Amino acid sequence: MGFERLVEEYRGGVLENVHMGLVCGMDENGRIVYSVGDEQHMTFLRSAAKPFQAIPVIKHGIDEKFKLSPKEAALFAASHRGEKYHIEALESILQKTGLKEEDILCCPTYPLNEAPRAACHWEHLEKRKLYHNCSGKHSGFLALSKELGYDLGTYWSIDHPAQQLSLEAMAEMADYPKEDIRIGVDGCGFPVYAMPLHRIARAYLKLACPDLIADAGTRAAVTKIAGYMNANPEMIASHDFICTALLTDPNIVAKGGAKGVYGFGLKKERMSFALKVLDGSELVWPIIAASILEQIGYDNRDTIDRLYALAPKEIKNDNHIVVGERKTVFRF
Repeated sequence: MGFERLVEEYRGGVLENVHMGLVCGMDENGRIVYSVGDEQHMTFLRSAAKPFQAIPVIKHGIDEKFKLSPKEAALFAASHRGEKYHIEALESILQKTGLKEEDILCCPTYPLNEAPRAACHWEHLEKRKLYHNCSGKHSGFLALSKELGYDLGTYWSIDHPAQQLSLEAMAEMADYPKEDIRIGVDGCGFPVYAMPLHRIARAYLKLACPDLIADAGTRAAVTKIAGYMNANPEMIASHDFICTALLTDPNIVAKGGAKGVYGFGLKKERMSFALKVLDGSELVWPIIAASILEQIGYDNRDTIDRLYALAPKEIKNDNHIVVGERKTVFRF
């Protein structure tokens, strides 16, 4: 299948676990300049597609028409963790757009982060659709559908005109034929796209370097989306997550998805990376991204240190005693 070892974990000097996967790095000319494994592997973007799915929402001026704040608009590209500041922003979006929480397809759930989830249980609060980590994306598509006069009840269907606008934007960003994009259904009920890994890298290259985008409207929308993400990194996931660690660096635009897929682009260096961890683990994303940045000689050490803080090389047990090590083993 073309996968290679990315990360090895040792306990007591014994190899305990291996994370296999793929990495693809691309330069501004679309050339694959770094490769680990088969960059042609068909890969579902999952939530790594959200910045691209948000393009028609921003392109049609939903953020401006409804006078959304940058924090609120950032949620269209987010996989939020249900913190209070996320829910307040989502409630504000509904209030400003005139939408209702019951319009959202997402099933009611509790927040993903431990503290707000525990608070819900402590206060005997019910599950809510807004607590779902994809509710920002859904709110954006509902607002877009309302603005364009599309049916709100089927906004999640791949045949819906809003979804077709999203699919076209994804194809444009990846320079990949729309008809070749494989369609599945994500956990939240939304269409999810699959394409070769190097096409994901291409999309993230253009997210970081919008001057590479031919269409002026798409270029302007992408510039705004990336700006919202960098200005409000905590809205994209929450504190202590890789997206926040990377987006805090204004030179990097990044987003992950379920089952181990991650993409990020470097503005100054004009290059991008897409990776896939075969076992679906998100825990090793930070150490993989940190190794990538180290191997290419990235000059912002603070960003690399933030990543290692999330996935340290030392493995500690529950008593905070070092019992093993975690290390990347791929090399460009």
